[in-house]
Amino acid sequence: MDAGGTHDPVMVDRIVALLAVPGPGPAVLVDATVGAAGHAAALLAASGPEVHLIAFDRDADALALARRRLAAYGDRVVAVHAGYDTLAAHVAPVVARVGPLLGVLYDLGVSSMQLDRPDRGFSFRADGPLDMRMDRESDTTAADLVNTLDEAGLAALVARLGEERFARRIAAAIVRARPLETTGRLAEVVAGAVPARTTTPGVHPATRTFQALRIAVNAELDRFSASLPQALELAAPAAEPGGAGPRPGRGGRIAVLSYHSLEDRIAKRFFSDMAAGCICPPDLPVCGCDRTPAVRHLTHGIERPDPAEVARNPRARAAKLRAVERIAAGPLAGTTGPER
Repeated sequence: MDAGGTHDPVMVDRIVALLAVPGPGPAVLVDATVGAAGHAAALLAASGPEVHLIAFDRDADALALARRRLAAYGDRVVAVHAGYDTLAAHVAPVVARVGPLLGVLYDLGVSSMQLDRPDRGFSFRADGPLDMRMDRESDTTAADLVNTLDEAGLAALVARLGEERFARRIAAAIVRARPLETTGRLAEVVAGAVPARTTTPGVHPATRTFQALRIAVNAELDRFSASLPQALELAAPAAEPGGAGPRPGRGGRIAVLSYHSLEDRIAKRFFSDMAAGCICPPDLPVCGCDRTPAVRHLTHGIERPDPAEVARNPRARAAKLRAVERIAAGPLAGTTGPER
């Protein structure tokens, strides 16, 4: 399953190099998926004393842990129990009060603390209820989807969000076995529907099905797609060297750590759209779109953890990092929705 490690945040040195804001002067950073606050703590430690950090998490348990871990930074930390699709509403007032938004981090997927607690229902490693809600105040659980969707709807969900080629077989097996209430039983049913000869050693046959259900329960792709334009709208444009900006030459930066192709595709398309200049037909003699790039790429394609980090933290093996920097002010154009 995809995750950043609770005690060993993924690519933390690279994230600090990209997003930390050494002093002097005020600025705002956002950890849109704070989890156990590994990245957040590292960013604050590497930033100046006037830098504030806004920590988002839909998981109340994770946010409570983050508050404790970041308590030494006092009122420089604002903890928000909400999804990052509400980013603008919570970040804009802090930016107005404190200073420019110079960094946003998305460490996507499910955290180690969620995977390692059977009662949360995210993992098939230990039997637990089919829950998978990041925010346990939400209404819909994985059990609701597994036991109420018709076979066609279930197959479509597993195929689209799990990229599972045996989705129809899996859906049919689930429907035959219903009701299903535990992770162990669901994993058993899915494994029985996937031809043994097609499985990858070390990868459980239910991995993609569990991924699909988790994404659906938490509306992860829609929330991520809604959040990225908000983050970029609020990010400070790069100031001209020698100008009056808060950090001459430094614009607001967005870094995305994703763990499967659906998340990465959204980030890639959004960043590519925002980095594009004129999009007029090549035979048009004069530009009519007046479009200029809003960002520049800070990573060339994707960056991955090095082998030493993967050996130390196996859950980092699927991580993909993309990052951009805001270079121009003004409204954004050409944003894209979630991949369907």
